[in-house]
Amino acid sequence: MRLNNYIGGSWQEAGGADYTAVLNPANGMELAQVRLSTKEDVSLAVKSAKEAQKKWALVPAPKRADFLYEIGRLMKEKKEHLSQVLTKEMGKVIEEARGEVQEGIDMALYMAGEGRRMFGETVPSELQDKFAMSVRAPIGVVGLITPWNFPVAIATWKSFPAIVAGNTFIWKPATETPMMAYEMALIFEEAGLPAGVANIVFGSGVEVGTAMIEHPDVRVISFTGSTETGRHVAETGGRHLKKVSLEMGGKNAVIVMEDADIELAVEGILWSAFGTAGQRCTACSRVIVHTDVKVELEQKLVEAMKVLSIGDGLDESVKIGPVINKKALDKIHGYVGIGKDEGAKLLAGGNILTDGKLADGHYYEPTLFTDVKWDSRLAQEEIFGPVVSLIEVSSLDEAIEVNNSVKFGLSSSIFSRDVNKVFRAQRDLDTGIVYVNAGTTGAEIHLPFGGTKGTGNGHRDSGVAALDVFTEWKSIYIDFSGKLQRAQIDTD
Repeated sequence: MRLNNYIGGSWQEAGGADYTAVLNPANGMELAQVRLSTKEDVSLAVKSAKEAQKKWALVPAPKRADFLYEIGRLMKEKKEHLSQVLTKEMGKVIEEARGEVQEGIDMALYMAGEGRRMFGETVPSELQDKFAMSVRAPIGVVGLITPWNFPVAIATWKSFPAIVAGNTFIWKPATETPMMAYEMALIFEEAGLPAGVANIVFGSGVEVGTAMIEHPDVRVISFTGSTETGRHVAETGGRHLKKVSLEMGGKNAVIVMEDADIELAVEGILWSAFGTAGQRCTACSRVIVHTDVKVELEQKLVEAMKVLSIGDGLDESVKIGPVINKKALDKIHGYVGIGKDEGAKLLAGGNILTDGKLADGHYYEPTLFTDVKWDSRLAQEEIFGPVVSLIEVSSLDEAIEVNNSVKFGLSSSIFSRDVNKVFRAQRDLDTGIVYVNAGTTGAEIHLPFGGTKGTGNGHRDSGVAALDVFTEWKSIYIDFSGKLQRAQIDTD
């Protein structure tokens, strides 16, 4: 199977000479091949999107929303097929894949609802016989750059608000997961989305991503990925005066206080740390635990980790799938070595798994360190794998300080039965998302998603806040007095 670009409502072969193979991380089998695109392919896509946007912006927002309702219906109809493809391509277990596809369905329906809201404001004018209001206006052509770990959900967080707001878009999916973009293009086509509204260009970040960021007709760049790449996107986009929305890394912590429900905390940590094999920007990679319950928590975590089944995500009984590729595997194992060198105590895991059916895939054993220093590399740097560090503290104040010590600020969590501690924590934890008596992952689409510090640049995916990325405010003044009235001057 060879995948082609989707530009202007038709399938077009990329102009590059090189191909990349899409491999199943569970077993190494080739799923598809993709010809890599060039700067010229991006220019074709932008031209198509720019031409389409002029007409698309004139379609009433409720009518634009109708296309999203149909896209959501088709995604629901094809949910199992999409989930199977997602698991084969990315590796996450089928249960999680179904949840991710459902997230895309939910986003379609939610953003379709915004087609009949998308509220502006009417305000009183300071002058007689004058009317004042503000409205949201589409920006134009937007560029979407999405990662491999959530190839459907994150793409819908970005593309659906862009569509309903009256923009057209160019989407560059990760080179590891182009098949989900292909499947979404088929759905866009079947839903009757006008040609040029959605354009998909396959290729590398260096070639395709850079061309999108530098193209003068791409007015917005919405990027999710590593902090290092995001910084480059921001710098390049800034030189071209583009609006840039960034959602980047995380080093998320679960705080377990002395009054916590320990059994519940264990469940929350396991799901947050080892779901998607730890390859989430919201994954729990630190557990900040009170001295009084440290030993109990350690023991229960180790016991619970022993029964986690690892393997091909298509097996319904498997709880942890592979990591995306060998490069990721080597990075994770490298950090385990760093943790040992720093003096952290390894309680469980720490191995690349190669026995039996796991031999042809990229599997890492769920790993737990304790006695980790809060300022060590293990506790400060994003690993993006199933590795958790336990950090001991003696108070809530210390726990909050340790949580806030990292350069990221995406998600945090506290387990406590004390309402006073909970309210202090949700106020003082320096993250864009705070969970109480739950893990660090599990965002719902009707709330803003994003973080502080090195996690982002102030914008948010999801929720009504997503419209802020893809719209501009237009203020409108209508004077029906029949004479010139000057604001701030003719007010007496």
